[in-house]
Order: sequence, then structure tokens, then C-alpha cells
Amino acid sequence: MTEENHTLVTEFILTGLTDQPTLNAALFLLFLIIYLITMVGNLGLIALIWKDPHLHTPMYLFLSSLAFADSCTSSSVTPKMLINFLSKSHEISLVECFAQFYFMGSSATTECFLLSVMAYDRYVAICNPLLYPVVMSNRLCTQFIAVTYLLGTLHLAVHVGLLLRLTFCRSNIIQYYYCEILQLFNISCIDPSVNIVVLLVFSISIQSFTFLTIMVSYVRVLFAILNKKSENGKRKAFSTCSAHLLSVSLFYGTLFLIYVCPGSGPVGDKEKMLSLFYTVIIPLLNPFVYSLRNKEVIGAFRRVVRK
Repeated sequence: MTEENHTLVTEFILTGLTDQPTLNAALFLLFLIIYLITMVGNLGLIALIWKDPHLHTPMYLFLSSLAFADSCTSSSVTPKMLINFLSKSHEISLVECFAQFYFMGSSATTECFLLSVMAYDRYVAICNPLLYPVVMSNRLCTQFIAVTYLLGTLHLAVHVGLLLRLTFCRSNIIQYYYCEILQLFNISCIDPSVNIVVLLVFSISIQSFTFLTIMVSYVRVLFAILNKKSENGKRKAFSTCSAHLLSVSLFYGTLFLIYVCPGSGPVGDKEKMLSLFYTVIIPLLNPFVYSLRNKEVIGAFRRVVRK
């Protein structure tokens, strides 16, 4: 192949959610409200767990960590999207682009591992209640949380490190509302095959491992619940697990729809909408999913309000 002179790209343009400028004001208001509710919900839940001694248990330590990961996911994507709704120039520098992908991806990876650790926590609590205080000590929970965040940061460090080997000269337009890695591969003027293989291997390994851990834990939890003689015990066990199962279903269900199920419309539009659900809507829903049906969280909120 003959070598051609190319102008290397140092800034990208994000096309955003829509190409209709008349919708920008309404979308800005909608996503601003969503973002504010997301941050109040997640950071409020963290503050409530930190303030109330009754919630200083492994289950709520994991929940506060999940809330922090959701806050990071939303904050890595939404503020830039809000700015672009009001701006005619949708530019993002190469450094900002890589940083956005890094923080979004590391928090999402951390959430995968946190959901699996939370499933294991519920398994120990319901299947081995007498050993639970010994097995799931606060020290071990802190170590679990540290490892999940470490794995998230290391996982994305690998992908960002491999991105540094690429140069971009075909185009500077990213057909997305944030710096999505597959879109970056599309505009690379260096063959990204190595990046794609590493991305697939890591993604399949992490998602398969965490999903199988969750499924095995909850299958055993289900059998343990069915064997309980006390109806009150069954209801309490179902109540504590239902919120987690709903969160897992939303999280992995979205990934399944993005990568497995074909859409009726253009593939890019389908992936963009589902990715929006994954990066914006799930962080909004999680704190309320875990709080609204949780009597301990509601009780803690009432005690804080009385004070």
C-alpha cells in the first residue's frame, strides 16, 4: 500500500443524540433533571449509609460503593452531553475523549464486580446465616470493594494504553454522544485488530464470570428460601434479594439487547438508545430500586429527618 499524507486528528466532534437542533433545549432540560436526581439519589444514599450506624453492615457498604460507581458513570457522560446540547461546537480533545472513556468504562467494570460480590453476600447471609458475621466481616468487605475498584481501573488502563498506539486521520466525527471505543476503532488509520481482540476477550471474560457468579449465588439462594419453614423469613429474604435481582436484570439485560438481539431500526440508533439506558437511566434507577422497598433504609431516612 502506498503511504499518503494525513492530518492527524487531535480533536473529535460528537454528533450527540439527535441531528435536530429544535430538540436540544428540551433534551437539555430533560437530562439536566435526570442528572440532578441521579446525583441526589446516589450521593444521598451514600450519606445516609455513612450517617446511620444501623446501616454499617456489609450489605450497605456494598450498596454505597455501587451508588458511588453509578455516580461516576453518570458524571463521566452526562455533563459533556449537557454542554453539547447548548453548544454549536461539539468538540472534545483527544485527552478528554480518552479520559471520558476511561472513567465511564472503569466505573461500569467496577459495577459488574460489585453486583457479583453483592450476590455472594446475599448467598452467605441467607444460606449460612450463623457464619455470616465471621465470613463477611467489615474488613473483608472493605477488601472486596477495594479489589472491585482496582480491577475496574486496571481493566480500562489496558484498553486506554492500547488506544495510545492508534492514530486518527480518517475522520474526526464520532457518531455517538460520548467517546465510545468501537467508534474510535472505526476512524483509526491504524489497524485496530489487536485492540478489538483484547476488548472482546476481556469483556466476555468479565461479563461471563460476574454473571455466572450472580446466577449460581441466586440459584442457591432460591433453594434456601424455598426450604425455609417460616413465611415471614421467606418474605424477608425475597425482599432483600428482589432489589438486587432487578438491578442485575436491568444491567445485564441492556448489555444483552445491545450485543445479541437485532433491532428493527438502524443498528447505530438502537445501540445509541440502549447505551443511553445503560449510562444514564440505570444510575438514576438504582438508588430508588434499592431504597423504596427497603424498610431499613426508609427507617434510617426517617431517623435522620427527625434529627
